[in-house]
Amino acid sequence: MALSSEEIERYARHIVLPEVGGPGQNKLKASKVLVIGAGGLGAPILLYLAAAGIGTIGICDHDTVSLSNLQRQVIHTTATIGKLKTQSAAEMMLAINPHVNVVQYSQRIEAENAIELISQYDVVCDACDNFNTRFLVADACYFAKKPLVSAAVGQFDGQISTFKPYLKSPSGDPFPSYRCFIGDLPERGLFPACEEAGILGALPGILGSMQAMEAIKEILEIGESLAGRILMYDALLARFFETKLTWNPDNPLNGKNPSVLDMRAENYRN
Repeated sequence: MALSSEEIERYARHIVLPEVGGPGQNKLKASKVLVIGAGGLGAPILLYLAAAGIGTIGICDHDTVSLSNLQRQVIHTTATIGKLKTQSAAEMMLAINPHVNVVQYSQRIEAENAIELISQYDVVCDACDNFNTRFLVADACYFAKKPLVSAAVGQFDGQISTFKPYLKSPSGDPFPSYRCFIGDLPERGLFPACEEAGILGALPGILGSMQAMEAIKEILEIGESLAGRILMYDALLARFFETKLTWNPDNPLNGKNPSVLDMRAENYRN
């Protein structure tokens, strides 16, 4: 898959990197990344993946653009209020880079369609805003054997990790799953949504940009993966903290005696 002269100029700053070069840029061009959510986290992910030349980018979001989104969801504009977020995002991405193929899924990701959807992609970025969907996406990535780059944000803080629980870590144990990190699905209302608690608009821009970076690293197989590590960011203190995440042999997904064996809808409702 040869790069055109226009693409060589467009990606010149990538191509001069020894870790990327022409072969790496071709690898990005041949890759497929699915982004779940085109909101605060999804906006920078989608913008940077498009700019980087990811060949096929899927966007899954059922919502429409509203005025209150624009404080943080920088892929949308005042002119696109009322449009489907998938359509609004696709228009901006193609304006940045007409070489990418943007696939729109203007629907919810559900237990019934998750594995079929995720199986079409090389890497998944979870940019959703609720635990039910996060658990669903994480489990589906496990069953489909796809790396998941997951992040979440609060008012002034956030965290990011990569989950590859279908693989073994250097210790010989499986890599931890999302269920090793969170445990059981939290009760609804336990953690207030940003509509209730508020959020500083630049925060998801930072974490979402990091998700794009980690997805690109996974595709290029460069650097050190965040699998087995949680990176946390405190915006008010301007500090990053890292902690190790280990495999829990009692977790119900990839533990020694798993009880989550398929994508049953009741596993993701509370």
